Amino acid sequence: MAQMNAKYLGSLRCEAHHLDSGSVILTDAPKDNQGNGEKFSPTDLLCTSLATCKLTIMGIKARALEIDMSGVSIQITKIMTSAPPRRVAEVILDFNWNGLLEKITPEQLESLKRSAMSCPVALSLHPEIKKTIHW
Repeated sequence: MAQMNAKYLGSLRCEAHHLDSGSVILTDAPKDNQGNGEKFSPTDLLCTSLATCKLTIMGIKARALEIDMSGVSIQITKIMTSAPPRRVAEVILDFNWNGLLEKITPEQLESLKRSAMSCPVALSLHPEIKKTIHW
């Protein structure tokens, strides 16, 4: 079990605390929804959570396969609905393998991809949110 708390600071900014670690995240409303866009928005964090969850689960699999995944990254694109209700319509994840593909077998790559598809964030998102992955 993890515990966090969040507080509204005013001017469409919030502060969230991870109680076990003391880490702090500030959020702002995005520019397209009355905000300054100076920090991650809550929906930015949702999309970033999907990407980092996939990387983490892949990292667990890579560790078991004795593969160094350091440097693998994901470019994240968030697309919001154009009609109400306002929500995330699609998350596009573009992988940058940072040279890893030249160092692993096709079977290892498939194992990493399969593990990524079982990340808890992906399994928790509403099925209407389109998840496009460019491996």
